[in-house]
Amino acid sequence: MTILSHPFFTEQVLPFLLVFTLIFAILDKTKILGEGKRQINAIIGLVVALMLIAFPFPRSIIVNLMPLLAVLAVIFLVFILLYTFASGESEFKTPKGLKITFGILIGLALIIAILVLTGYWDLVLRAVFGGAGSEIATNIFFILIIIAAIAVVLGAGKGGGSSKS
Repeated sequence: MTILSHPFFTEQVLPFLLVFTLIFAILDKTKILGEGKRQINAIIGLVVALMLIAFPFPRSIIVNLMPLLAVLAVIFLVFILLYTFASGESEFKTPKGLKITFGILIGLALIIAILVLTGYWDLVLRAVFGGAGSEIATNIFFILIIIAAIAVVLGAGKGGGSSKS
């Protein structure tokens, strides 16, 4: 076992460094506490990171989310490389629709990952596919289908009225 795979390093040191750096960077960038308060930003980052290490449940969520982040980053990098290669352009410019699609997919993946890691995924599945809440989920699903159908009809009506006879 190497030092990089030791549980102390992966479950204590790395989450501490990640949270400390993120909190410090957010406070420093947003200047919530004012200009030139780097020492205070560092102390707050230190306290938040130490609090994270003290509580195993939130720390385990972060430790288990990081591999998902790494995998999604690699998938995105491969997509960009292949997209740029196929399009023949030397620079990657993300189309607006692709940004929205990626945002929705990443958001859904993150929500599902958090639900799985916190143990609430089974409750969601029971609410959707069985139990007392299944009627509510079915009604919401049908309402969303009706809204989508109305949006498609209204969108098609706007585009079709511009033809000349």
